[in-house]
Amino acid sequence: MPEVTVNIGGRQFAVACQAGEESYLHAAAKMLDDEAQVLADQTGRMPEARMLLMAGLMLADKTASVEDKISEVQAQLAEREAELEGLRTMGAPEPERIEVPVVPEAVTDTLAELAARAEALAADVEEKAG
Repeated sequence: MPEVTVNIGGRQFAVACQAGEESYLHAAAKMLDDEAQVLADQTGRMPEARMLLMAGLMLADKTASVEDKISEVQAQLAEREAELEGLRTMGAPEPERIEVPVVPEAVTDTLAELAARAEALAADVEEKAG
């Protein structure tokens, strides 16, 4: 079992870990050291046990906050997945029926007659002008 020396709050600690987990231990120690450094900057020197306790509590608070956010995001994801599944099972929407009005034949005949009269009048005007 490898033993790793970590520096937390300006103090060195020898810690044993499983083989291959050294990088995780260093990362965790850095997080704890960062919190301890904040405490040291705010309060100055304090007993080792108190410094580690306070730094651990600060990390636990951050972890709890992240876990709450993860729970919210998971709940939102579950809602979206349920909504998506509902849309998938709903099937295709019914085609919308659109009715196009039909122009009565009498109107078409009247328009054709008016067009013929207009053309005849235009021809008469051209004859008289020319």
